Amino acid sequence: MIVTEQFRALDTILANGDLHSLFQPIFSLSERRILGYEALSRGPSNSALHSPINLFAVARSAGRLSELELLCRKNACQRFSQLKLEGKLFLNVSPDSLMEPKHQPGRTLQLLQSLGIPPSRVVIELTEQSPTDDFAMLDKALHHYRAMGFSIALDDLGAGYSSLRLWSELRPDYVKIDRHFIDGIHQDAVKREFVGSILKMAKASRAQVIAEGIELSEELGVLADMGVDLLQGYLLCRPQEQPPCDATNLLPNSSPSSVLAEDISDLRSLLNTQPAVALSTPTSEVLEMFRAQANLNTVAVLNEAQQPVGIVHRHSLAEALLKPFANELYARKPISRLMSDDYLAVESSQSLQQVSRLLTSRARQRIEEDFIITENGCYSGLGRVIDVLKLITELKIQQARYANPLTLLPGNVPIQQCLTRLLQQGREAVVCYVDIDNFKPFNDIYGYGKGDEVLLSLAQCLNDRVDPMRDFVGHIGGDDFLLVLGSQDWRARLNRLLEDFQSQCRRFYREDDLHAGCFVAHDRNGKRQEYGLLSLSLGVVHLHPEQCAQLDASQLAALASEAKRHAKAVPGYSLHIIDTQAETAA
Repeated sequence: MIVTEQFRALDTILANGDLHSLFQPIFSLSERRILGYEALSRGPSNSALHSPINLFAVARSAGRLSELELLCRKNACQRFSQLKLEGKLFLNVSPDSLMEPKHQPGRTLQLLQSLGIPPSRVVIELTEQSPTDDFAMLDKALHHYRAMGFSIALDDLGAGYSSLRLWSELRPDYVKIDRHFIDGIHQDAVKREFVGSILKMAKASRAQVIAEGIELSEELGVLADMGVDLLQGYLLCRPQEQPPCDATNLLPNSSPSSVLAEDISDLRSLLNTQPAVALSTPTSEVLEMFRAQANLNTVAVLNEAQQPVGIVHRHSLAEALLKPFANELYARKPISRLMSDDYLAVESSQSLQQVSRLLTSRARQRIEEDFIITENGCYSGLGRVIDVLKLITELKIQQARYANPLTLLPGNVPIQQCLTRLLQQGREAVVCYVDIDNFKPFNDIYGYGKGDEVLLSLAQCLNDRVDPMRDFVGHIGGDDFLLVLGSQDWRARLNRLLEDFQSQCRRFYREDDLHAGCFVAHDRNGKRQEYGLLSLSLGVVHLHPEQCAQLDASQLAALASEAKRHAKAVPGYSLHIIDTQAETAA
């Protein structure tokens, strides 16, 4: 289609309003509900402008981007209202359109008012497609939206031309991480570091993070384990004309994400079975509950299905009722008028570490406040923030007590506990004993300081190959490490580990040793001897579920040690596998 034909097709679309809207849910994992929906526009199905990429590119070329986006927003808002969808509506807006001369401020608010949708339910999502230089103008435009009650989201963080500066300048309420950093995050330590940094910045700027583009359950598991609570992607739900309203069957069961993690306890031990109230409960009754129980700090508000919809904190209610005439105004009104919808609700099966990450990522969570604990989405009771933080602190102290002082990896006690859990769970996995060849003579020649650098480098290589969803890495001592891999691609992971270590080690040798491919040291008898460059020997035990009941942790460790001895007998990089099925058959 030539340019003039594209412009004519665009004219027809804009004249006839020939667009249709899809909606993709954004889920809150901790609360197991749909936070809201992102509206996505498509052109006519029989047109070359059906694709949003083509449609918006042509509109930008024609100087009619603002006109097209207004039509998209109109369609999306009308359809959102017709479908009676709950939660927030995320509307895509490009900075270009806000700064076009034809842009008319206030049109979106008028449209929402005509449909009965309050602006507090709408999020303006900035989608950056081209460089944004006029930050002052953009800030003015967004200040206009905020003044009317809209929230602001920044889309595709990390992919745009100036997204980090936009975040700093505009302070959005939501930040969406670009799909690139979500794709394969379970296999990429650098991507995990990037997302971890985003979470820290979000906490400082009081923004909520949304991970979009999730397509694999492994990606979802890692994000949940890192404390990312708001999720969007094909794995959970594709964009639809009639999207679901209930998250129950779309979210995975909220079990502990890392079955080999040292903290696998759930929240049931922290549960306080405090009474809750209905939406229609008079405010005076809730106030009387606080007066009657001096140690009651929080009351949950439930709907008819016994699901939490709000929370009332003692200090917040007191502050609200201290205002002039507030008691007369609100005493007989339902508590729904004064409750807060900014609360944390978590499933009782979630681990302490998961909940701790969620709590610490919430900038508005006060340490003296409580959070809601649910069972299958229904109210069970309350948990105290301070109790979670105390238990996490105790866990960290326990972990540090048994960590290797050089690498800070779990030492022999956590390794033994990991192997025991592995056998109890009856999982298929590989247990890999990792040993560095020629490490002692390397220490003798290059010194213990350089040897420590080698150990730290290997620890980093091992961490980079670990999937936090299902793997474990520990430091037995010296140059001996233990790796437990639960993923099916363990062979590829181990091959990449060998390549990583070989590449990393090049920087530790003197140039002449590297060129010769060996270094010279004296053996225990004082004789001059050539040693090959550092390499890894990997002893692997392939554990099958049916053999788990026949082994204990010590026997499993002994098998891994035996496999390592076989690998050490082969010069250079080597891998020896013991299959527990074959061992049993023999």
